[in-house]
Parts: sequence; C-alpha cells; structure tokens
Amino acid sequence: MSLPRTVLNNSVIIHPPGFYIIGFETFPFISVYFIFLAFVYVVTVLFNSLVIYVIAFNHCLHTPKFLAVINLAVIDLILNTSTIPSMIKTFLFMDNFIPFNLCLLQMFVYYTVIPLESYALAILAYDRLIAICFPLRQNSINTMRSMSCIVGLTSIYCLGVTAFSTGIMTRLSFCNSVRVFSYFCDYAPVFRLACNDYTLQWSMASTCSMVNLMGPFSFILLSYVSILVTVFRMKSVSSRLKALATCIEHLVLVAVFYIPIFTIFLVGLYVRSIDPDQRVLSLSLASCLPPCINPIVYSLKTKEIKTRALALVTKNKVGTHQTHQQKRVDKTPRV
Repeated sequence: MSLPRTVLNNSVIIHPPGFYIIGFETFPFISVYFIFLAFVYVVTVLFNSLVIYVIAFNHCLHTPKFLAVINLAVIDLILNTSTIPSMIKTFLFMDNFIPFNLCLLQMFVYYTVIPLESYALAILAYDRLIAICFPLRQNSINTMRSMSCIVGLTSIYCLGVTAFSTGIMTRLSFCNSVRVFSYFCDYAPVFRLACNDYTLQWSMASTCSMVNLMGPFSFILLSYVSILVTVFRMKSVSSRLKALATCIEHLVLVAVFYIPIFTIFLVGLYVRSIDPDQRVLSLSLASCLPPCINPIVYSLKTKEIKTRALALVTKNKVGTHQTHQQKRVDKTPRV
C-alpha cells in the first residue's frame, strides 16, 4: 500500500493510513480493567447528565457558581467520551487500528478538554475566592456575564492552542513504525514515531503542559492562601468552619485531578523515569476517574444540587406510582 505524500519546504512528508494502538498488549486480565472502565463511563454519563439537567432546568441555580459547575460537568462528559468507548473498541474487541485523520481528531479533543478541566477547577477556585474574601461585593464582581466571559475565553484559548498543536503534527513524516504505545492517539508517543525532526512538537507539548497545568494550579494555591488568611481573620469559629466547608468538595476535585496528572505528565516528560506500561495504566486512570468522581462529589456535597436531584427522583417515583394507579382504575370493571 502506497503512503500518502505531501511536499513541505522541498521535502516529502509521508502520512500513514493510520496507527495501531498497542498500550495494553502486555497487561494480564486487561478485559477486567475495561469492564471496570465501562462502569466508570456509565457512571460518568449518568451523574454528569444529572448535574447538567438539574442546573439547566432550575432557574434558581442559574448563578455564576453553578455555571462553573455545569462547565466542569460538560468537560467531564466530553473527556471520557473521547477515550473510554475507543479504548473498549481497541482493546476489548481487538480492533486497534485508527485512521490518521481520526487519530488527529481524538488527539485534538483529548488535549483540548484536559487543559479545560484544569482551567475549570481554577474557575471554581475563583468563585470560592470571591464568595469568601469579598462577600459584600460578590454579586457585583462575580456576575453571570463575567463568569460566562471567563468560561468562554478559556474555551477559545484551549481550542486555539490545541488546534495549532495538532495541526503541526501534519508536518511530521512517519516512514517507520506506526505502533503507538498508549491507550489512545497520545501526542508524545505519536510524534516520537516520526522520522524527521519533532523539536517543535516537543516544545509545544512541554510548554503547554507547564502553562496549562502549573498556571491554573498556581492560581488555585494562591486563591486558597487568600481564603485561609480571610477565614482566620473571622472572629466566629462557626463562620470559619462554614466558610471552609464550602471548599471541601473543590479541594477533593483538585487533589484527584492534579496529583496523578503532575506525576505522569511532568515527571514522565522530563525525567522519563516512569515505566511505559505503568505510564499508560496511570494515565488512563488519571484521565478517566476524575470525570466520574467530580459529579458524585458535587451531587453529594452541594446541598442545592442534592436537594433538587432527590426532588427529581421523588417526583419521577410519584409520577410512576400515579400512572400505575390510573392503569388499575382504568382496568376496574364498571357496573
């Protein structure tokens, strides 16, 4: 089969028909792991859809805080949808070939939503910062318009940067191996297969990792320093505990997302001390578990969402019971 060729700067660029994803070939009992991931995906879809539905159809939840929450839920839904179904197809059904353009599309979606997840956590930290440090000015500073602008700007930024990063992959020539050692079309494992210079791609990967992870994480740390300073200035112990309690669910999400991602991306990119098999497994867990955990944490910890979700379930049960009662009445013989 002849490979597609394009000419760039007087040099021939060879693009293969596609790549073979081989990340989990050496793992024992891998089918059990993918059954677990299927369960994770179902939970992700159900709980994130519930959070989105509850917030979207309750006008009293149309506030800047819940706009940030629904932003995170949409990102979580896209993140796991971009990877888990293809992982199950690739490894459980042994169909590990992915066409070249589809590979770039998957790469684009994944590396758009990963930084968006990071920025979404920073946006939630911003909401807590304004609510606790500037309570009297909260309604004038943190408005729906300002929160919409922040969410929109981070989305445009991530889309633009990832479009450029993915676009420059077409400058690479793949004339040798097309076996990608990862669980999807991962950026670094793909560009390292190129037989021409990939310095630009490596620079983009390292720069984006630093900016999109360290930037939001640094903002979150500074936000919580300011929050702690404000909290310890409060005279009432109950006020302190109440203020800190509103941050618990966010801190859980930050820990679940950043700790494994920092370990894998930064240590793996610069030190390369992580075993390749362990990197693939750890990266898949680090990417797939936060979108599953996030909506559960917010559903259980956020009183407004929990109350309305329970009301929704109760309403559906009552409606079903009334339907059954009506059917019984209809079936009752008339004299």
